[in-house]
Amino acid sequence: MAKSTQSKEYHNRIRREKRRHVLRTIFELIVVVVLAALTAFVVFSSVILQESAMSPTLEAGNQVLVNRAAYILTGVRRGDVIAYRSSGTFDSGVHVKRVIGLPGETIQIRDGLILINGKTYIESREFPNITNPGVAENSVHLGSDEYFVLGDNRNNSEDSRFADVGNIRKTNIIGRVWFRIRPYTSVGFVH
Repeated sequence: MAKSTQSKEYHNRIRREKRRHVLRTIFELIVVVVLAALTAFVVFSSVILQESAMSPTLEAGNQVLVNRAAYILTGVRRGDVIAYRSSGTFDSGVHVKRVIGLPGETIQIRDGLILINGKTYIESREFPNITNPGVAENSVHLGSDEYFVLGDNRNNSEDSRFADVGNIRKTNIIGRVWFRIRPYTSVGFVH
């Protein structure tokens, strides 16, 4: 009888340990999922494009994820597609454009071509020649925290060529447009 009691106690102890292990595993999984969700919320935000300025790369109505942490360790690079606020206030409009000019550079648009510090800028993708150089018809010098941005739909975009938009200050940049999540037929990374 003592042997039977010891065996029951042994099996009960094993069951309790298994149950504790399962509960601990479930708890750890919940903690990981909650931390991942919080990290995603802190690092990424979602933007729905209201304009066709980035066509054909992005279309009005596309929903994209913006990596808000992208520029913590690295700087903004030429060619990056960024989301920025039109002013420093949180409730101002969010816009999406491609970075062309970097701090300290001089930008000019002449004969439909972009000149950076007097040299023709050859982009990695083909965009139409620019028909309206705007303020960039004359040289535009960028300050130490300013960026010159253009929409990919070069002849139908309000961007740094226009005085009401102007150069974009680093403090107004939300982050790098990283991934298109809608429409579902066009899901993928943004380049």
